[in-house]
Amino acid sequence: MGLDADIVDDGEKALDALTNASSDNLYTVILMDCQMPIMDGYEASRNIRAGEAGIHNKNIPIIAMTANAMKGDKEKCLEAGMSDYLTKPIDINSLTVKIKNSYLK
Repeated sequence: MGLDADIVDDGEKALDALTNASSDNLYTVILMDCQMPIMDGYEASRNIRAGEAGIHNKNIPIIAMTANAMKGDKEKCLEAGMSDYLTKPIDINSLTVKIKNSYLK
C-alpha cells in the first residue's frame, strides 16, 4: 500500500510519536490496539481527539484493533473517538479496505 509503519508499546508512546512527528512526515492513519498497558487504546484515542497529540492529529483516522467482539464493543470504540473497528484475528483484506477507506473520509 506504500505506507510505512511505526510500532509502539502503549498509548502514551503513541501520543508521543504523533506529537513528535516531523511536519514533513506526519502520520496518516493509526491502527489502535484497545488493550495496551500504561494507557489503553480508548484513553489514547480520547486524548488524540482532544488535541493532546497536536491539533493536526485531532481528526486522524483511528482504526480499532481488538479481540473484543461482543455486542457493544464496536460502540465503545466509536464513543472513544475511533473511526472504525476490526476484530482479531485481523483479516488482511478487511484491514486493507478500512485503511483505504480512511483516506476517502
